[in-house]
Amino acid sequence: MSRDPAIAGLRVYIVGGAVRDALLGLPPGDHDWVVVGATPEDMARRGFIPVGGDFPVFLHPRSKEEYALARTERKSGRGYKGFTFYTGSDVTLEEDLRRRDLTVNAIAQTPEGELVDPLGGVADVRARVLRHVGEAFEEDPVRILRLGRFAARFGDFTIAPETLELCRRMVQAGEADALVPERVWKELSRGLMASTPSRMLGVLRDCGALARVMPELQEVDVTAADVDRAAGLGLPLPGRYALLCRLTPEREALGRRLRVPTECNDYARLLPEVLAGLDAAHQAADAADAQLALMERADALRKPQRFADLLETAAVLRPVDRQAWRARVEAVRGVDAGAIARASAGDPARIKEGVRAARLQQLRAGAAPL
Repeated sequence: MSRDPAIAGLRVYIVGGAVRDALLGLPPGDHDWVVVGATPEDMARRGFIPVGGDFPVFLHPRSKEEYALARTERKSGRGYKGFTFYTGSDVTLEEDLRRRDLTVNAIAQTPEGELVDPLGGVADVRARVLRHVGEAFEEDPVRILRLGRFAARFGDFTIAPETLELCRRMVQAGEADALVPERVWKELSRGLMASTPSRMLGVLRDCGALARVMPELQEVDVTAADVDRAAGLGLPLPGRYALLCRLTPEREALGRRLRVPTECNDYARLLPEVLAGLDAAHQAADAADAQLALMERADALRKPQRFADLLETAAVLRPVDRQAWRARVEAVRGVDAGAIARASAGDPARIKEGVRAARLQQLRAGAAPL
């Protein structure tokens, strides 16, 4: 790497997650670099492509990895956007590292592999502790969310008590109220896709942030355990989110608050219907009618894959014979509605009645047991 002409003569360091994950023996991800002692003009002359908004970030001309000029930041307003940045060539590496959130994310490494660790991050990696770098942590409420996400990702890490206490003070000071929906959802969705999502929710609950950023969410102690089981099974995000808010009566309001993607909202809306429909199909005197009613409510005939995903999500909570349900959906979808329409002389009422009767006949003829 040191022979790379684009960075020859520059003081560059790998920073953040790539260094942390290497110390943990995890597969390497993208490298983020910090450049010390350079100016935007220096970077442009070397062919770097500027992409930064608030502060100078550049893409390497060949690798396209991100190189950011070392910077300091100062609180200038409320929330996570209320900052001014300074990126002068006199900013040191240690000053840049001190603005970061957690000590485990504030370790740098030279291209030759030498670690630069002025804040004790290596020791905290070895001790499996998530600890804030300094009091500047409290200037950015997004860091509360990130702390929860890292707790969900690294299940064997503890949180330093003073860090959790600092988060409590931030919430009490109203900092969490300045978080915008898009940023909350971005961090929450990443936490839900981690190995132990309940840890993120626990961090947010313990510091008081959960009630501020997701006040509609109910029964989180129950549903967080469900989401952990879903994570162990590798379920996609829509199913995990649906499990999280399945006991929340105001799930639609929660979705609006967080500006949740349509697919996740749809799964959250339909999962309670599927669970109720499965119960009804088990208990109904006419099982075929109850099965068809569930398929109709869940729009399974038009969207069979979504229905299959919802059954997989429901299976986190109770036994579900998904193979039998797939057979039922295929049998019902095999009914020739066009032929019935032609035989019904275009009468809408007769068509609807005839199609449903044919679908029930298919279910009764080949229905697998529940």
